[in-house]
Amino acid sequence: MRVINDEIDFDAYLKPPSEGASVRPASDWLDDVIQSFEQPASQTGAMLPWAKTKDVIRLRRGELSIWPGMSGHGKSMLIGQVALHLMAQGEKVCIASMEMKPAQTMHRMARQAFGSSQPMRRDIEDLHRWTDGRLWLYDQQGQVSPERILAVARYCHEKLGVTHLVVDNLLSCGISEDGYDAQKQFVLALATHAHDTGQSVHLLVHSRKQADESKPPGKFDVRGSASITDLADNVFSVWRNRPKEQAQEQGDRSKDNEPDALLTVAKHRHGEWEGRIQLWFDRRSQTYLQSPTEQPKAMNLMAETDEVEF
Repeated sequence: MRVINDEIDFDAYLKPPSEGASVRPASDWLDDVIQSFEQPASQTGAMLPWAKTKDVIRLRRGELSIWPGMSGHGKSMLIGQVALHLMAQGEKVCIASMEMKPAQTMHRMARQAFGSSQPMRRDIEDLHRWTDGRLWLYDQQGQVSPERILAVARYCHEKLGVTHLVVDNLLSCGISEDGYDAQKQFVLALATHAHDTGQSVHLLVHSRKQADESKPPGKFDVRGSASITDLADNVFSVWRNRPKEQAQEQGDRSKDNEPDALLTVAKHRHGEWEGRIQLWFDRRSQTYLQSPTEQPKAMNLMAETDEVEF
């Protein structure tokens, strides 16, 4: 595992590339349009970790995805599982988490990778060797500037070939909660970077505080500017079923058949499906499962990567 650190001259990547939008004949996109009919967007791109989502949701390169959720509802945990699955499909991932130290991120991903609360030392070593050339972590906790995050994105694209960048989260990017114009400009810059370079960007954001947490928030409940979701290609909202947890703590089993979490596809610009994906949570491995009977499985790090079409 290689860690991006302060020895890198990110200042060289602060300036955006000079090439911008260009005017071209419409016929230049003939092949792309034909392909879009022959192979719909729902069949192209990297898959999420759950088999039941294979034919409805894909993570395509060159798109900006927003991942909102209330504090403590598992956004970072779920995106870590998604990142592992992306790498298993041959994708290169960088996680810029300003809330978790790299060792903490890898600790949780090791549990997810092996479906265990205490993976063997040999397995942990194998995982870290496997992530070389697949995973990079930006080692900066606290607050960074929007310009620095964009510089990291450009560096990851140009020097490392990273195809999926995770930014966790918007509040750590040096923009005040009421700085709506600054939020808009930053998200627009991330979207432009994704569209121009083909690198997928995943931005985690907070949902507004609700009177209670019993109802899943929607895309209009994102804390901050409405432009955050307006500019995104995809919006994946994460909600933890607190009412079920509270009922079980009180010995009430009436909600046992409900899912532990919902992943709501609230926006899917280049796909046709939107809706809710029910998930169940395994606490030992910190893994989200697609059914209440499914058991967490260890990744086969020796397996060939899945074929992914773009």
